[in-house]
Amino acid sequence: MAGGASVLSDDSLLSRLDLGLQHVERAMALVSGIGAFLLMCLAVVSVTGRNGFNEPLPGYVDWIETAMPLIAIFGIAYVQRLGGHIRMDIVVGALKGRPLWLAEFITTFAVLVLMVLLVWGSWAHFDRSFDMTRPMWSRDSTIDLGLPLWPAKLVVPVAFSVLCLRLVLQLWGYGRAFVLGLSEPVAVPLVMSAAELAAAEANQVKGHD
Repeated sequence: MAGGASVLSDDSLLSRLDLGLQHVERAMALVSGIGAFLLMCLAVVSVTGRNGFNEPLPGYVDWIETAMPLIAIFGIAYVQRLGGHIRMDIVVGALKGRPLWLAEFITTFAVLVLMVLLVWGSWAHFDRSFDMTRPMWSRDSTIDLGLPLWPAKLVVPVAFSVLCLRLVLQLWGYGRAFVLGLSEPVAVPLVMSAAELAAAEANQVKGHD
């Protein structure tokens, strides 16, 4: 993104769905952040144990392996709503009005197709790991501690499914903007200039004074 983006809202059905899904996305992003913090705490414990007592945390690599999908993927839909993923703003930023919404619609649709395929593939990957007839319901586990891997593998299709819902709402928003010729549609990230972003940050700081 070129600095940042804003998402407008109103009393339309699209906006209400957007705000409802936002609550889910924020909760998932919070869980992802807590997971990153706890993993950092484990790193401190492991390094302290190794250097101070010559006894690192047992199975530290196993915990990293199982927590990584939660940290890296679980908040992906939240970032998509805010327009935080890497993209070619040098191209999109030069477009205005209907050409812009058409370009956004096409690229968002392409991402949606890709994510649907990834949901299908990641769910199959989880399904190969999950087995209720086995100990801890798992066909595979980590090497040192024997932690079941299916919970980590389940994170991926869940996160990608929520992202697909977000992409559907954004397709609705871009399509609506294209048909109606809207200048500031709701439920989609609107790119902010550097000056607009600075003004928004200044207003936010004033609100905490």
